[in-house]
Amino acid sequence: MKTLGMSLACLVRQWRWLNDERLKPLGLTQSRWITLTHLKYEDGIQQHQLARRVGVESPSLVRTLDGLEQLGLVERRPCADDRRGKRVHLTPAVRPLMDEMDAVLDQTRQQVLAGLSEQEIKEFNRMVEHINRNLNGICGHKE
Repeated sequence: MKTLGMSLACLVRQWRWLNDERLKPLGLTQSRWITLTHLKYEDGIQQHQLARRVGVESPSLVRTLDGLEQLGLVERRPCADDRRGKRVHLTPAVRPLMDEMDAVLDQTRQQVLAGLSEQEIKEFNRMVEHINRNLNGICGHKE
């Protein structure tokens, strides 16, 4: 019998795999599309915070950002309140790619959530957020 944690992990793994397959034609790897997605919602976030949100160690994120920067899709700028810190920003050049990426992700989301009502999706999201707050409290994260 699967536990709730195992079921959620399996769900996330399958959903990411599907997104990976569908985003490959756009030249996006999992690390790149996940990073761009986080930046879409938090453009200008500090690099170390972005690494935590993406769920990778800083050196792994640096490699991803190096690649995205070489493509002209992101830029790192000095952080005004932390001399050693960098803030990561999307560039205007990323917009067409983000539009295509969002269309693919939206289509997948619609297919994955087919048959669920808006109310069911809202309630599930509410429960996930509640569990996330509990986990952050246990782990000491302030996110």
